[in-house]
Amino acid sequence: MSRVFHRHTREELPSAAKGEGCYIVDTDGKRYLDASGGAAVSCLGHSHPAVQTAIREQLEQISFAHTGFFSNPPMEALADILIDQAPEGLERVYFVSGGSEAMEAAVKMARQYFLEIGQKQRTKLIARRQSYHGNTLGALSLGGNMWRREPFQPILLENAHHIAPCYAYRDKRHDESEEAYGLRAANELEKKILELGSDTVAAFACEPVVGATAGALPAVPGYLKRIREICDQYGVLLIFDEVMCGMGRTGHLFACAEDGVSPDLLCIAKGLGAGYQPIGALLVAGKIFNAIQQGSGFFQHGHTYMGHPLACAAALAVQKVIRDENLLENVQRRGAELRAALEERFGNHHFVGDIRGRGLFIGIELVADRASKQPFDPKLALHNKIKKKAMQEGLICYPGGGTIDGQQGNHILLAPPFIIDETHIAEIVDKLGRVLDSVFAEAKAVA
Repeated sequence: MSRVFHRHTREELPSAAKGEGCYIVDTDGKRYLDASGGAAVSCLGHSHPAVQTAIREQLEQISFAHTGFFSNPPMEALADILIDQAPEGLERVYFVSGGSEAMEAAVKMARQYFLEIGQKQRTKLIARRQSYHGNTLGALSLGGNMWRREPFQPILLENAHHIAPCYAYRDKRHDESEEAYGLRAANELEKKILELGSDTVAAFACEPVVGATAGALPAVPGYLKRIREICDQYGVLLIFDEVMCGMGRTGHLFACAEDGVSPDLLCIAKGLGAGYQPIGALLVAGKIFNAIQQGSGFFQHGHTYMGHPLACAAALAVQKVIRDENLLENVQRRGAELRAALEERFGNHHFVGDIRGRGLFIGIELVADRASKQPFDPKLALHNKIKKKAMQEGLICYPGGGTIDGQQGNHILLAPPFIIDETHIAEIVDKLGRVLDSVFAEAKAVA
């Protein structure tokens, strides 16, 4: 009997024994193609020798030195490599241990920035429905993942507000172009700012490509540029959550580069360290750093393991591998190939409504009827059945429920390692086809 308090207390999970490139092998010897990188984490796959060597070499130097007393070489070097490639205006890196911590730090830094510049009335936050920004209370308050929020609603922040997502498949009118729809969706932010009081809003947060909540849902052309204009007009800080979609996942190191927009605060994690060590980071605009440096001089926040030397050494090695092996090019090439293979296999499937995403970050939205876009009955719990059947097939994917509004809708998220080749693409599509054929047959039998 396991003494571990697992995520699901009534599930018996296989035990991962080792990782080999794009595969995880369990203690029974069964191999699983990791087509979602866990939760879009393992961008280099598993057991990359360069990263393993970097961790061992750092361990021989020093494993931990508290950042209240010391800086350390891998942390400084990692900050340099990130800022050298960061969107314009981002000048400093605040290291943490994961995505939720990064978003929590962003919320608190936004608040402190306005205290430092004498605008203490700015206390309100805006984000989008069908977003996910982490599981700590501040990040959960900001996020719009309704089923995650519901049990904790009474203890969430009351100053977090939400607008509609940028969800063209569901919300774009037939008489609208994508650009016209994007402008209409973005203008909801201006309406909400004016409703709350333009001088009371501190920040707006969004994922440039929504991750697990809505299934690789990208902003349409022009949407984020209009969001940036609105934030600038009303003095609101713009936070991009690239915890899942960033660090090369879309084919750009930073996902917002494809949209030509720079935020004031940018959160990264997952692909930053590729799962080799727990690490996240908040990239900070120069104006925010300068306000704190020239004001109190101290960001009133912090965690014990921030800037951990082993974690930074691992992440530094990961970023060097991505650069030296030209993996961003591979993400773009293999992403296009995977997307084409999925379109060929499922593009006219009665139960597949939309195939979307960027790079190796692809979502498949499932529907009970393709023509009407009617979702499956939530009682079927289709996403749970798909995950279970996929594991039986030796495929790791990331299905989700509540895609549309927290209750209705299902999708599958694919986020395979950047190192995949054409054989992995064929295996993903083949196994996923068998999984969906089996699950849909069961769903039709129940209906």
